[in-house]
Amino acid sequence: MSHNHQKKIAVINDFCGFGRCSIAASLPILSAMKIQCCPLPTSVFSNHTGFDSFYYTDYTEHMIAYMDEWAKLDLRFRGILTGFLGSPGQIAIVRRFFERFKREETVTVIDPVMGDYGKLYPTYSPRLAEQMKTLVPYADILTPNLTEACILTGTEYRADMDGAELSKLCRKLSKLGPKKIVISGLERGEDLENFIFEAGKEPVSVREHKVGPCRSGTGDVFSSIIAGDAVNGLAFADSVHHASAFIAKVLRRTVELDLPKTDGICFEEFLTEI
Repeated sequence: MSHNHQKKIAVINDFCGFGRCSIAASLPILSAMKIQCCPLPTSVFSNHTGFDSFYYTDYTEHMIAYMDEWAKLDLRFRGILTGFLGSPGQIAIVRRFFERFKREETVTVIDPVMGDYGKLYPTYSPRLAEQMKTLVPYADILTPNLTEACILTGTEYRADMDGAELSKLCRKLSKLGPKKIVISGLERGEDLENFIFEAGKEPVSVREHKVGPCRSGTGDVFSSIIAGDAVNGLAFADSVHHASAFIAKVLRRTVELDLPKTDGICFEEFLTEI
C-alpha cells in the first residue's frame, strides 16, 4: 500500500518545545492547510535561543539514518521546506536530501535563515553563509529578508533600498536558480513590506501595518504558508497576500493578549481560518 495518497511537505528545521517557531510552527500551520507535515529535525531545543536559558541537542549525526528510513518507505513529497541550518554538515545533508527526494512535481521553499539588520546572527559564521549559497539553486521559491538577500548576492546592505534596487537584487538571486522570490519584512515607516519577484513578471509589493515588536517564529509561519499555498496551487502573489494578512491579524491578537516577545505569535487563535 502506498503512503503517498495525501499531500506531504518535508520540513527540515529545528524543533523548539516552547516559543512557537521552526517545526513547532510549521506543523500546525500545514496541518490546518490540509497537508501532512513530515518533520526532519536538525536539532532539538527546550525553548528557542531568544530566552536567557535553554537546553539543546544537535541532531546532525541522526539525520542521514532518519531520511534513509523515509527512502525505504518510498515517501514522495509535494513540497520541501527548509529553515535554520546550524553547520556546513547540515547543509551538505540537506543537499543530499534534495537529490534523493526532490522530484519534478516537488516545490522546494528555502528560507535562508542567516541574519537580520545587515548582520549575520551570532551563531552564524561567514563560512556557513557561503555554504548556504549552495542550496539556492535547488529552490523554486526563496524567502529571504533583506539582509539574507544581500549576503547571498554579495550586495552591500542598505535598509532603504527602493523598488528598482530590490528588483536588481532579486534578478541576481533568480540567476542562481529560484524563479519566485519574496524579500520579507522590509520596514517602511509604520508598515512592513513584502517585495514579490517572479521571473517574467513585474515585481509587486504587499504592505501591512506594523503591529508591535518583531517576534520569534513569524518568519516560520510566513514560509510555511507560502509552502502550503504552493503545494495547494495558489498563485505566488496571492500566497504572499494570504501570509501577510494572516500574520498581521495574528500579531494584533498577540498584542491584545500581551504575550511576551519571546513567546512568538498566537496563531492558534486563527488556525481554523487559514
